[in-house]
Amino acid sequence: MRAGLTILFVLTVPIVMFAQTEPPDSLWSRTFGGSTWDRGYSVQQTTDGGYIIAGETASYGAGSNDVWLIKTDANGDSLWSRTFGGSDADLAFSVQQTGDGGYILTGYTSSYGAGDNDVWLIKTDANGDSLWSCTFGGSDDDRGYSVQQTTDGGYIIAGYTCSYGAGSQDVWLIKTDANGDSLWSRTFGGDPDDRAYSVQQATDAGYAIAAATRSYGAGGWDFWLVKADANGDSLWSRTFGGSSSDVAKSIQRTSDGGYIIAGYTMSYGAGVNDVWLVKTDDWGYPRWYSTFGGGLADAGHSVQQTTDGGYIVTGYTTSFGAGFYDVWLIKADANGDSLWSLTFGGSGEDRAESVQQTTDGGYILGGYTWTFGAGSGDFWLVKTGPDLPLQPPQGLVAWVDEDSLRLAWQPVSAATSYNVMWSPLPFDGTWSLLTSTSDTTAEDVIGTSEKRFYNVTAVN
Repeated sequence: MRAGLTILFVLTVPIVMFAQTEPPDSLWSRTFGGSTWDRGYSVQQTTDGGYIIAGETASYGAGSNDVWLIKTDANGDSLWSRTFGGSDADLAFSVQQTGDGGYILTGYTSSYGAGDNDVWLIKTDANGDSLWSCTFGGSDDDRGYSVQQTTDGGYIIAGYTCSYGAGSQDVWLIKTDANGDSLWSRTFGGDPDDRAYSVQQATDAGYAIAAATRSYGAGGWDFWLVKADANGDSLWSRTFGGSSSDVAKSIQRTSDGGYIIAGYTMSYGAGVNDVWLVKTDDWGYPRWYSTFGGGLADAGHSVQQTTDGGYIVTGYTTSFGAGFYDVWLIKADANGDSLWSLTFGGSGEDRAESVQQTTDGGYILGGYTWTFGAGSGDFWLVKTGPDLPLQPPQGLVAWVDEDSLRLAWQPVSAATSYNVMWSPLPFDGTWSLLTSTSDTTAEDVIGTSEKRFYNVTAVN
């Protein structure tokens, strides 16, 4: 032991960074369906604390498959359900509660309209009863994937059209008034294919569209971010991607005025395809990119900024989990770095199509399951609690071993690594990283006259 070596450490109030959290607890899950297949595509928490889910059903209704709208209470128990459709195929990809307490849905219909498939817009009252519906389309395949009520009380729809535009499929943006009557529509694209999957109204009353393009960019499909003004005219567009296919599925405006986009990439990452998260500024220029995945196929279908400034993403994974496809829920910090992830599912195919942070700080996921429920595919609603704070390490001890100071602490079950920090004494308000380690020990070499504080934080 070297005489005169002073060791000072502080553990009474360990520093735990706000972003260090454990995965939340699953609170409940519910399935809805009949003897054949039923799929949920969109979920939103409603103003009464319950949930609204939209998708398609082959178990109920009038045709081969019909739009299915289900309202639940805060515990996920069904209050009512409604089907909409005719003798052919009809489905909804997007639902939103409107300012009057009712609901707006979009998808496509083969039962009504002018062509093969037409964009279908349905407005209901608070009980799910239809107030009106409108179709938009020509003689070919036209589909709506996303709808949002706009600040003027009307609606904006994004999807694709094969009836109009420059290529075999073009992005289609449709603006309606409060009664669903078309005010204008715009197509965006080249040759061959371009599809929009998500739209958000921007702070300038224009629109941001997340799309996939084969007409522009670097690869087979590329992420395509299109910004339009309030009249639907293009202001700018950006592509993101590599030599393979990269498809954007979801967009949200972020608190800094930029955008967060989620989808999947086959150009980057670890596997066949990975979840891809792209953060941009308000002009669509990239701030950062993040991939999440393993050696197989993983995809992001929905993203939302969370109240802590991070992001929640859901979709599916075949790299992790219990079955063929599992629901995958990923929490990232403000820089796109993973904080935690969870899988939900069994031996069959289970996917999430939509996620939202709920008023209690937890998350609601909507999708479908082939593992659980009554049929060969059921609506699946999964509710989690809020993020749990990661517990700090306990039992920090220090001892001198020849010329080194050694530190040890008790393991934290949810931690994947530990950051060991030091600060000089007297404390000057700064901390320096000694090491990041997956072990529960660390070593430091300091001079005989040095005095230091040490702190260990758990990271997951």
